[in-house]
Amino acid sequence: MFLSIVVPCYNEEEGLREFHRQMVSAARALCGAKFELILVDDGSTDNTWKIINELLAEDRNVVAVRLARNHGHQLALTAGLSTVRGDLVLVIDADLQDPPELLTPMYEMMVREGADVVYGMRRSRAGETRFKKQSAEAFYRLLAKVTRVQIPVDTGDFRLMSRRISDQLVQMPEHDRFIRGMVAWLGYKQVAYEYDRHPRFAGTTKYPLMKMIGFAADALISFSMVPLRIATYVGALLTTLLTFVGIAAVIGWVFSGTVPGWTSLTLLVVMISSVQLLVLGLMGEYIGRIYIQSKNRPLFLISHIHRRGRLPHSAEPASDLERAPFRTLLAQSGPEARGQVHDEVP
Repeated sequence: MFLSIVVPCYNEEEGLREFHRQMVSAARALCGAKFELILVDDGSTDNTWKIINELLAEDRNVVAVRLARNHGHQLALTAGLSTVRGDLVLVIDADLQDPPELLTPMYEMMVREGADVVYGMRRSRAGETRFKKQSAEAFYRLLAKVTRVQIPVDTGDFRLMSRRISDQLVQMPEHDRFIRGMVAWLGYKQVAYEYDRHPRFAGTTKYPLMKMIGFAADALISFSMVPLRIATYVGALLTTLLTFVGIAAVIGWVFSGTVPGWTSLTLLVVMISSVQLLVLGLMGEYIGRIYIQSKNRPLFLISHIHRRGRLPHSAEPASDLERAPFRTLLAQSGPEARGQVHDEVP
């Protein structure tokens, strides 16, 4: 077994060395030297890339990946998955909220259950505000009710999965990605591993309120047609209501010669106009995603991949891989571009 560990990193300079220490210790306990630690710099503005390269110089198991710009957590994770070479893939964040030492028990559960995916299910969430806990709980419950895909509640992207799951994720072309939902959509046998989530080791969250709202919107729109159907239902309800209001107005005019209630009618018109704008906004969200997807641009751009030496399980000649201390891959996303390998000047 060879293990690939994919870690998206954005401004994680304060805790990255400690994460490396704990993650490498957990990986060595499970599979010795047969692993690679893929650290993906998602356009960080601090010293994250510098630290990643320092770790690379110290540890031959580290793979340094740098994106051309900040693409966001989900696309950075996809970029890391596109470079894996292991039989199993662990996805974990660098903030140490998800304990690296759970790697071995998750692997044991995978073998015992014969599963393709073991995903972390949060039993508790230390270091998070009450608002964030309650809003996350409400979001996952809502998502479970409005989607046909059974997306596990109280989960993140922390999971151990087989290589075939990883490869199929990379091949899925969605631009607005919700990876935990995409994994659930793939099917196969998936089991939950319950754990207690830790507070951040250092730094601040990279998901403030507005990003959380955007992420929730991506999840709902990517996996459900319910928002559009709600618009249809509301439109039908208002049409019925307006019909009765019209009938009442005609009856009032026939018997009294006047039509009372202009204030209520004005309010009704304003309400209908607001609903129309809401429906147009919902339609715009779906159409906007179709427009972006139709451009067929790469999901991400990788500027550099640095690897050191030959992997323990690699069948490639040592002279070919160890000719230079570092190797750099300049590529866009897509399997046809991953073979463009160039040596970097020592």
